[in-house]
Amino acid sequence: MRDIESSVEGRDVLLIDDILESGKTMKYTRDLMMERGANKVSIVALLDKSMRRQTQISADYVGFECPDEFVVGYGMDAGHAFRELPFVGIVTGDA
Repeated sequence: MRDIESSVEGRDVLLIDDILESGKTMKYTRDLMMERGANKVSIVALLDKSMRRQTQISADYVGFECPDEFVVGYGMDAGHAFRELPFVGIVTGDA
């Protein structure tokens, strides 16, 4: 929704994501940074749901492979709940 305010021309860029799933947004963003003249664009993801990938992209650095489950914690939420958890958990039932 908001663009960056700095030029990336000639710079190395690190894109950081909580969960890399479909890859559509990350691919778009990486390609945009390259179009704007970035020297190199690397991707880091805390969680990688590679089984959900819908585009040809992968993270350069991955914290953990994530099962195909709905996860919360560390800022990730379910209906604004569980965001404050100091760990990543799987939502089960009617959480």
